[in-house]
Amino acid sequence: MYLKKLTFITIVLTYFLIVFGGYVASSESGMGCGPDWPLCNGEVIPELQGETLIEFGHRVIGAILFIFTSIIFWKLKTEDNSKVRHVANWLLTLLIIQLIMGAIVVFYHLPPVIITIHLLIAMIFLALLIWIWRNQSHASSEKSQSLKKHFHFLTLLLIITIGLGAYVKHNHYGLACGWLTCNNSFFPNSISGFFQTIHRYVAFIVSIHIVYITYYVFQNNLSLLKGRMVVATIIIFIQLLIGILTILSNISISYAVIHLAAATLLFAIVIETSFVIRKD
Repeated sequence: MYLKKLTFITIVLTYFLIVFGGYVASSESGMGCGPDWPLCNGEVIPELQGETLIEFGHRVIGAILFIFTSIIFWKLKTEDNSKVRHVANWLLTLLIIQLIMGAIVVFYHLPPVIITIHLLIAMIFLALLIWIWRNQSHASSEKSQSLKKHFHFLTLLLIITIGLGAYVKHNHYGLACGWLTCNNSFFPNSISGFFQTIHRYVAFIVSIHIVYITYYVFQNNLSLLKGRMVVATIIIFIQLLIGILTILSNISISYAVIHLAAATLLFAIVIETSFVIRKD
């Protein structure tokens, strides 16, 4: 019970850290500690104001997450189940990689590709935490022969969508297109417009797929999945609206952060739902 609660707290903390990281990027506070890591402006505890406060706060939350993850790893490493031990090893490994990636981001002044990889690793880390939490809960599962492969495909699409969104954001491609078309065309002729458009197309496919899965769940009366898929469907439509508002507001920080928060929540729900499904 203790481990289950700690894992859930760590999931919430990871979610908050991902969203807060989006705020750090949107507010352009990523270099608030200068080119120093793990120190901040050459100090253990810097003068906490402005961009420094934001970036240092992000690092402090990351440090707390490292402590919680280390405890979870220590608790799971003695498990008899080899799969659980394997997941625990990956959990700690990914967190260490994240720390290294964070240092690289600082040393090389926020390269977009590295920041995008940093976010995607955080998503995989979140997925592993959810798996551990579900494994500890011993909750009921829903039997379905065909949904597993749909959720695997949906997870891949979400990873691609989130990755493209991060890459577009950190390359400042967000305003390369209007809210519907790109320079009065659905096939842009610029690199920035291309990435923005591909991000939208994949997001559209994600939306259609979620609606289809929700329909399938209700048609087959999969009771454990109904509530989860209704929430996922609501989030995806809200997410589409937020995406439009983000463009119309000239990439408002508030809308950009909410956009990431909704995407991360959707990803977490899809991952958790996929763990509820059994093949046999």
